[in-house]
Amino acid sequence: MKALAEAAKAASSRGAAPVHLWNPEHCGAIDIVIRADGSWTYLGSPIGRPALVKLFSTVLRRDPDGFVLVTPVEKLSITVEDAPFVAVEMASEGEGEARNIRFRTNVDEAVDAGPDHPLRFEEGQGGGFKPYVKIRGDLWALVARSAVFDLVELAEERDGVLGVWSGGAFFEMGEAAH
Repeated sequence: MKALAEAAKAASSRGAAPVHLWNPEHCGAIDIVIRADGSWTYLGSPIGRPALVKLFSTVLRRDPDGFVLVTPVEKLSITVEDAPFVAVEMASEGEGEARNIRFRTNVDEAVDAGPDHPLRFEEGQGGGFKPYVKIRGDLWALVARSAVFDLVELAEERDGVLGVWSGGAFFEMGEAAH
């Protein structure tokens, strides 16, 4: 068990595996669910080891037919309720077009929003919105409610549209109310 934990810690500290290069046979499904709150379960029970969740997150990929955990020799389908990650922290430096917004996920990946890591805004329940930031490949993080309030504070109007600047790009939230 200790060796597995150490291996998981070492693998997760290296970052994501080159899953885009791997095309093994599909081996079926495994009862792993990434809940909308970012927690991972196996057979209905929480995966309580953060290092194991980080390890699994490094071999996660979204294929046209769904989310999979992939290695060079096997591919297993899993269930994702919303987004596979949650952006739990946000930091902003600069202002206007020179602003840079950094997000940290629940599995300790950090990205700077910009052309390579765009923000998108979807309609949420009750007419609000749900912001997401692209982490890698076709994997997105839902921005946690606490960070949403910080993000909204940075919003500015540009040509009648509300949005935020980061990494030299303007990300539209929606039309500005007049």
